[in-house]
Amino acid sequence: MRSVRARAAIGATLVVAVALVAAGLAVLSVLRTNLIDQADLQAEVAAREVAGQLALDTAFADLDLDDEEDHPVQVTDEEGRVVFVSQGLRAISGTASTGVSPVPSASAGATPSPGDDDDDGDDDDGGDSARPARGEVSSDDPDISDGTATVDGKRADYRFAAVEATTPAGLTLTVHAGAPLAAEQEAVNTVRGAMLTGLPLLLAVVAGVTWLVTRRALRPVEGIRREMAAITASEDLARRVPEPDSRDEIAALARTTNETLTVLEASVDRQRRFVADASHELRSPIASLRTQLEVAEAHPELLDLPGAVADTVRLQVLAADLLLLARLDAGEKPGAARLDAGALVREEVSQRTGDRIPVTVEVEVEAAEDASYEVNGSRGQLVRVVGNLLDNAQRHAESLVAVRVAIDGAGVRVEVRDDGAGVPEDERERIFERFVRLDDARSRDDGGAGLGLAIARDVATRHGGTLTVHRAPEGGAAFRLWLPRAA
Repeated sequence: MRSVRARAAIGATLVVAVALVAAGLAVLSVLRTNLIDQADLQAEVAAREVAGQLALDTAFADLDLDDEEDHPVQVTDEEGRVVFVSQGLRAISGTASTGVSPVPSASAGATPSPGDDDDDGDDDDGGDSARPARGEVSSDDPDISDGTATVDGKRADYRFAAVEATTPAGLTLTVHAGAPLAAEQEAVNTVRGAMLTGLPLLLAVVAGVTWLVTRRALRPVEGIRREMAAITASEDLARRVPEPDSRDEIAALARTTNETLTVLEASVDRQRRFVADASHELRSPIASLRTQLEVAEAHPELLDLPGAVADTVRLQVLAADLLLLARLDAGEKPGAARLDAGALVREEVSQRTGDRIPVTVEVEVEAAEDASYEVNGSRGQLVRVVGNLLDNAQRHAESLVAVRVAIDGAGVRVEVRDDGAGVPEDERERIFERFVRLDDARSRDDGGAGLGLAIARDVATRHGGTLTVHRAPEGGAAFRLWLPRAA
């Protein structure tokens, strides 16, 4: 019951059941209405036929009644007295009178006289507009009613039509003729029985077909589930789920799942490399510091205090970089403070008193009144970006390190240049990866851990900006930090 196949089969079956029941009720209603209309028409025809004979001054005994069993007839006079019933009629209901025993009429005998006048002195044309004229049958729609009649001992339901006719003698009679409803009831019962018999079979077919179709459609999902379970058990993110050849939603799900696995595999690999590289970078200064301390313990006079301090500082910087990367990877959002990029650069340069090469700062004059160097972000993180770029330039420069701040479209561009060897074009993206150092950087003692540029780009990206490297006019590297201006 909890499976998709079961719920789909039950849902489809219920929907079809409701639709079939509603359609069946509608069909039965229309069928019953049409059959009743036919019975009404038959009753009216029978009533008008008898009324026409009475209007022609036919005696009751001479009336030609066809199918008296199917069309029982009752005739009443103006006072509602029964003056004639068809042969075999033993009981009746639903007409003007329940009587089935004719009584002598005050105005008509067995054979009405064409010369008699009515009690009200109506002329031959008839004086009462509500009644048909002498010798005519009412043209109005007959009154239709439901009732029962017992003919030759058999009781049945009928539809009765009442039609008025006036004899040549001026006597207005009402003819009640019935049409049986047995055929209507039998037809409705037959159709109802067929529906009740076929409905369960049809619902069973619908449920079975829905179950099979859903099972076939969801078969790829089961394959995806099994493969995902196997990937989870084996922890092998290189595996992929099977992709069906169809172009439906399940195929899209499989493709999206494989794309997710690809991204997850890359993320896990990156984290593993990060841990391995971090361990490697931490091992060297820790081992060096331990060696110095062990030597100092055995021979205090050989203690290399500056070297120990340098290794400790290196460990501190590396730990700070790793902590910042961890916070960035955790999705830490930058602040929303408004900062002046020009003032921030000047302040950072002014605090760098131990640089090997003096840094030149150039801030362009604002080109328009609405132009501004203000950006939104975290002051600490942006200072770290500028500091990392300056550290990189100091490490590679020969005699020049320059910073230029300018308006660049909808943002602010901070460019840090040096006159060093520059960055080869095929390495300009790789240097932003974590723990990546070019060969000349590795040859230096102060080459760093290879995290500065990676941190700088991550911070720039999280501030909605970019960080790229180009060739400087002086021949070295030009790092361009672009940040959107504050709104």
